[in-house]
Amino acid sequence: MTDEQKITLLEERLAHTIKAADDLSDVVADQAKRITLLEKQMAALLELARDQSQGEGSVTFSD
Repeated sequence: MTDEQKITLLEERLAHTIKAADDLSDVVADQAKRITLLEKQMAALLELARDQSQGEGSVTFSD
């Protein structure tokens, strides 16, 4: 394998590695958004459960 072929191979591998890193970055960003939404939904559900349990006195939730 010539030096030029080795460089070409390394460039191809680097391009694939950069693409994979970009794809993973997108996945992580999407997951962060989903986690934030789920945290808000959980907080709302906990508040609703607390409000309902105060009237009944039978269920206790904590953070």
